[in-house]
Amino acid sequence: MQTLAHFGDGGPGPWILLFPVIWALVIGGGITLLRRTVWRGRRGGPWGRPTVESDSPLAALGRRFASGEIDEDEYWRRLSVLNEEFGRRGGAA
Repeated sequence: MQTLAHFGDGGPGPWILLFPVIWALVIGGGITLLRRTVWRGRRGGPWGRPTVESDSPLAALGRRFASGEIDEDEYWRRLSVLNEEFGRRGGAA
């Protein structure tokens, strides 16, 4: 560390520590940019395609429950009827 501080003796000085910080910021910014744009659509998650279409009866039931129009017992009753009638995609009921 003593060599870094000697400007007159031919040492690089403390500025040499700035370059790894700059590279870390560039790499971190690149990864952040890729995660927010390119890689977003490849993984499942809350930002992926919804499992229920917005105009389906299951989605309408969910909206009514979320807005407080129906209580939890009525929600589960109606959901079981809709699952028997319409079923879920992918074979899971």
